Amino acid sequence: MTERYSTASDDEREAAVEAASLAVQRGELVVLPTDTVYGVGADAFDPAAVRALLTAKGRGREMPPPVLVSSATTLDALATRVPDYARALVEEFWPGPLTLVCHQQTSLQWDLGDTRGTVAVRMPDHPVALEVLERTGPLAVSSANRTGMPAATDADQAEEMLGEAVAVVVDAGESPGGEASTIVDCTGTQGRVLRRGALDLATLNAVLEPLGAMLTDEG
Repeated sequence: MTERYSTASDDEREAAVEAASLAVQRGELVVLPTDTVYGVGADAFDPAAVRALLTAKGRGREMPPPVLVSSATTLDALATRVPDYARALVEEFWPGPLTLVCHQQTSLQWDLGDTRGTVAVRMPDHPVALEVLERTGPLAVSSANRTGMPAATDADQAEEMLGEAVAVVVDAGESPGGEASTIVDCTGTQGRVLRRGALDLATLNAVLEPLGAMLTDEG
């Protein structure tokens, strides 16, 4: 049975964060707010939980979820061969609506799906999401919707689409962003925008121009 928690007061918020964290530790799915849209999350290091997440969304292994982290320093624990231009983007836009696809650390004991040796990482700019992540560690998080449906921008939409698949829904009101993150492929010498989102190409390249490492747009 899905439990729903408000974050309207400090006490309610603490109860919501604690409930979500405990559910993740039990291998269950949670809906949590982010700075872009609502997400559905699972312990990134629990293969069964990640499979449940993909099933809840109606996705296969060919569409692995990104991983949310609470600190930019966690990137180096999950990714290797991170180029300088990616680090410049992290410094400027994390926390925020930017997802970076990097080569994953080969020592990681997880199964996010058919990642082809990569991991997509983001640090969200939302206080409730960050509080949950600080307690759980990295979470596999995808937008809280069934595949093919619009992304949920509030808890009602997320619960309606995902229903009994999730154990806890954290309700923090309307998403402040409402637009998905921009995804940049950082596995090559030149970065590529894979999905256009909240950050446009000009904004990203304004940071990278001094480095001579301008992104191309394939979004």
